[in-house]
Amino acid sequence: MFNGILITKEESGYRAAVAQMDEAQLPAGDVSVRVSHSTLNYKDGLAITGKGPVVRSFPMVPGIDLVGVVEESANPAYRAGDTVLLNGWGVGEVHWGGLAQKARLKGDWLIPLPSGFTPQQAMAIGTAGYTAMLCVLALERHGVKPSDGEILVTGAAGGVGSVAVAILAKLGYTVVAATGRTKDADYLKRLGASEVIERAQFASPGKPLGKERWAGAVDVVGSHVLANVCATTKYGGVVTACGLAAGMDFPATVVPFILRGVTLAGIDSVMCPRADRLVAWQRLVTDLDVAKLGDISREVGLAEAIPLANQLLSGEVRGRIVVDVNR
Repeated sequence: MFNGILITKEESGYRAAVAQMDEAQLPAGDVSVRVSHSTLNYKDGLAITGKGPVVRSFPMVPGIDLVGVVEESANPAYRAGDTVLLNGWGVGEVHWGGLAQKARLKGDWLIPLPSGFTPQQAMAIGTAGYTAMLCVLALERHGVKPSDGEILVTGAAGGVGSVAVAILAKLGYTVVAATGRTKDADYLKRLGASEVIERAQFASPGKPLGKERWAGAVDVVGSHVLANVCATTKYGGVVTACGLAAGMDFPATVVPFILRGVTLAGIDSVMCPRADRLVAWQRLVTDLDVAKLGDISREVGLAEAIPLANQLLSGEVRGRIVVDVNR
């Protein structure tokens, strides 16, 4: 028997609670993992609260991230005692996830825990930080250099934004952090932001083109924010889009793309190929100052994660939430 957060949907309604489960209930997979830590991400918040159609089958254990030790493996890449890491792949949506003490998974979804991180540090980074690294890699791949000018990070006090600010600053970029919580300005400057601005200036419908400012951007918000970021990006600049906190719409025009040569690069972390994941995690080892993870993250137990889900969705959670599934 083991403990985990279980989401059920019955005639009496939708419910998420800590429950005791039997290993026989675990879904199919060729690797069994004794989980030590998971995280609370935006998608997990939607799953736990039922405020988004994230969960595709019931009952479901949420948690799109996990780190733990292999107990049994029929996959030749892993053996008992290996410490492994997982992000995405539909786990916590269509396959039981990491917010439990046990998981059974496809070995192809796993990667070895990078030697530069402890399990807790890996989850302080989690899908959010790994997504941030994918965004930075996309900026580099499109030729954006620190000397080209300012990089805007929207939703900067959240999980993706916090790690993106820290990585970009360490790499020598001039980072401008846009946030709806200006009370976090000192926090963002500790992570390396040179300036903190109000996200509100991007949140309303804007002109097809605005004054050129950004050499690049990391956007987690979408909707009007993303449209206005594209409209104010410099000639040849690159905007990476990895989130939709403000909505799925993109109320923009083609003007920034055809008159300024702006590139809009989509970032997917869920089905990202394993080779790209390995590159991103190895770059995190070298390009993220782990000393900043103490400022970015805090740790809670399983039961505490449930009420935090609503706070996360309402923008009240700063940085990253690590979940110790054994407390």
